[in-house]
Amino acid sequence: MTNKISCIVVDDDEIDRLTLLAFLEMYPLIEIAGAYESPFAGLEAAKKKPPDCLFLDIDMPEMNGLGLREQLMHIPACVFITSYPDYAVESFEMAALDFLVKPFSATRLSKTINRLQDFITLKRKSDLLSHTLGADTIFIKDGHDQIKLQLHEIIYLEALNNYTSIVTNSRKYSVLSPISGLLKEKTFRSFVRIHRSYAVQKNFIKRISSDEVLVANNIALPLGRTYKESLDFLKQ
Repeated sequence: MTNKISCIVVDDDEIDRLTLLAFLEMYPLIEIAGAYESPFAGLEAAKKKPPDCLFLDIDMPEMNGLGLREQLMHIPACVFITSYPDYAVESFEMAALDFLVKPFSATRLSKTINRLQDFITLKRKSDLLSHTLGADTIFIKDGHDQIKLQLHEIIYLEALNNYTSIVTNSRKYSVLSPISGLLKEKTFRSFVRIHRSYAVQKNFIKRISSDEVLVANNIALPLGRTYKESLDFLKQ
């Protein structure tokens, strides 16, 4: 399995497109599968040979980047690029990995590339994993091996789009299931959501501050403002 991340760039502005390509060429792991002025040309190329990631300008004639993404939701990652910050909410509704506002710096793009690398690495690993639930156990299928985890070994869950990391004392596993789906399972009834991206097993909570939750191994996780009430049971 290659470590390269294949990308398609679609932007009707030639200067912006060439600028992005120049930035991307600084990263050896990025493989440019194509760069297109026309969203229709980009759509055809992505359908013919799906890349790992799309870099899409939003404001384009005939078909904008949001409409293009809507037809390519099977592409794992998408980074929207636009001169209009108001598109941010719509872009994340289209499962955007990141949202860049023109003109962006090389430093800002580096954060996007780091996020993209983490996401694709997790996805490639998760493609080899599945999970089945039992009363007090979870089975992780890693390749040809079945790994049995006791629920009491799991410290917390971390969400990443449609994937969830299951974190224990010794390892981090990944399953192709959103965190919201796992938390609906009776098996995870001992977990409490503390953030949009995190849920922890209640008995591992050591301390709660105004903006974070300290769990086992002195791991500090962010506490979302809207989830604070869900921890009121600790005050009883």
